Amino acid sequence: MSMSHIKRVGVIGFGAMGKYVVHSLQIHTKNLELCLLLNTTPQAEVFEEFESLHFVQNVDDLIQWKPDLVIECAGHSAVINHVPLLLKAGIDVVIASIGALADVEINQQLQDSAEQGNARLILVSGAIGGLDALRSAKSAGLTTVDYRGRKPPKAWKGSPAENEFDLDQIHEPTSIFKGTAAEAAIKFPKNANVTAAVALSGLGFYETTVELIADPTIQKNIHEVSAVGSFGNLDISLSNNPLPENPKTSWLAALSIEEAVTKQLNSLTF
Repeated sequence: MSMSHIKRVGVIGFGAMGKYVVHSLQIHTKNLELCLLLNTTPQAEVFEEFESLHFVQNVDDLIQWKPDLVIECAGHSAVINHVPLLLKAGIDVVIASIGALADVEINQQLQDSAEQGNARLILVSGAIGGLDALRSAKSAGLTTVDYRGRKPPKAWKGSPAENEFDLDQIHEPTSIFKGTAAEAAIKFPKNANVTAAVALSGLGFYETTVELIADPTIQKNIHEVSAVGSFGNLDISLSNNPLPENPKTSWLAALSIEEAVTKQLNSLTF
């Protein structure tokens, strides 16, 4: 029995979440090589700030670098364009943008690619907790699963809500979306990945109901799940601070990636 042989980790995406993950790995993990996949050449200050980082500009070069694990923090397009190739190459991938799995064809492609490459697709819980209880309740039969996400109006900027509402003029809690988890995950990919985590743990994308709310009375991102089934009733509520660099992303979402990667790094092999 020996400690995991993960020595090389690739990271796709260098927004607020990607930077947080890279900083955390550099601080808390020794003797770990990191490679960042960027679509463009990084600016000089990035080289200066992250001297020990390797940089590549396409997924083929990342595969040639031979990472033991790759972390996706770049959105649904990265899941679609990069993750299947990595899985087929036999590389385990942790994905943050699990809302991409709402698309049946993409979901199946990822499963097929993982099987073909004998690799693992590792999903993170994101900004929500308590999903182990929801998964347990599912085994006895679930009747309903409802998710409600509340964020300050500014957190919905850059989403379809900005085209339908004057977010700067919202002065009371306002529902900006009602529908299924599938619709929410596709329509709000940067805001609603947590709905995918709930859906995958419970009734699925088309039977999980979602309401998204712009709430000027709060400064945190609030996630609430209610479920009813043979087991009884379940209610989960989390009030999360957003990442300082990106109000769309709950801090806990970044922490969930950190936890998932740490778990892989510290796992035992036999």
